Amino acid sequence: MAAGVVGGLRQALMHDAFAYRPMPQLRTDGPLIRRLPERIRARAAWTPHALVVAAALITFLTGIAVSDFPLGELLAVFPAVSVLMTLVRPVGAFWMSLLLTPVTAVVGHGGWPWGPSSFFAHLVVLVVVAARSGPRTAGWMWGLTVLLGTVMENAVWRPGTTTVGMAIASALALLVVAVVQIRHDAEREVTVQRTVTAVERDRRTLLEERTTIARELHDVVAHHMSVVAIQAEAAPYRVENPPPELEQAFVTIRENAVAALTELRRVLGVVRAEDYQAPDAPQPTLAQLDGLLANVREAGLETEKTVTGAVRELPQGVELSAYRIIQEALSNTLRHAPGATAKVEIGYVLGGLGLRVVNGPPTGPVKPSPGAGHGITGMRERVAMLDGDMTAEATGEGGYEIAAFIPVQAGSELREQADRA
Repeated sequence: MAAGVVGGLRQALMHDAFAYRPMPQLRTDGPLIRRLPERIRARAAWTPHALVVAAALITFLTGIAVSDFPLGELLAVFPAVSVLMTLVRPVGAFWMSLLLTPVTAVVGHGGWPWGPSSFFAHLVVLVVVAARSGPRTAGWMWGLTVLLGTVMENAVWRPGTTTVGMAIASALALLVVAVVQIRHDAEREVTVQRTVTAVERDRRTLLEERTTIARELHDVVAHHMSVVAIQAEAAPYRVENPPPELEQAFVTIRENAVAALTELRRVLGVVRAEDYQAPDAPQPTLAQLDGLLANVREAGLETEKTVTGAVRELPQGVELSAYRIIQEALSNTLRHAPGATAKVEIGYVLGGLGLRVVNGPPTGPVKPSPGAGHGITGMRERVAMLDGDMTAEATGEGGYEIAAFIPVQAGSELREQADRA
């Protein structure tokens, strides 16, 4: 226990006691400073430094006023210096103030062991150092201060009367400082926890959206692999007297397709939630978009659709992602912009598919939206999966716009990639 006590004292007040630690400025975005005019805000950040300098000046003037020593001005300088020292070397300032106590008590007048000047200076030093160091350091400083005063009053020189006053005043001041520090630490911890929680929530949201996309694409890939297996099995019967090498090649293709389907089912089992229910209908495509728009119109959202370019059949994964992006954008409009109107624009261009969903400003009361906001995250993941680009931003009229471009390779390019593979 004794070793622990000595170790705590050494760590708090002896380790790098005279290290250079300049007092930091106040934050200009604090609850009080940010309300000040901008010109005064930068100067207000130096408020703690100004208060310490003012306390040092008061200490010096008090020392001159109560001293009748011929060199009283010189004696009054040292407590003021210990106060100023808290700006750059806080722990060293405490030791200087503590060691000056017997000196000023013997040479000066007005109190034992602390006179008015040294009493005020030491109290200021305790408060500033405690505010800059922490409750543990404050406890050690208070204990050493009371110990020194008790020894000087009862074992050295002559009886005194200021130790009790110093003990009570410093205890109250340090208690206030400790309470404020504990509160600030608690608020900082809560802020950190909130930040961590928000990061984890965003990460969980991202994983959930990716899992949902994986489930949906499983059906698309499984369909293609099933077609490959069926065509490979039926191909030899379409050719009269096929060579054995060709039959064996088709058998190998079918076996690989069936094996791939088996692995896909295993993958789906990994990403499937406990309450997951397999869809009882094919995954939607842009051909079912009119039905979606009819549903949102029944829900109260006036929607207008515009299609440009030559409509053509796109890869099923692109069709599914485009449908889901439009669906989620319209759902967000229903939730966050009640009473607004929406426009859906689909552009078939040579290099891909362009999507744009824009809604006007809400005309009804907007309810607060709980949750982490899966919609935008899911849309971005779908577009990124297809190597596309997407923007989501507010419009100048008070609405919101979702714009995405999904590149689609031409059939010849796909065949070239297949040949290279």
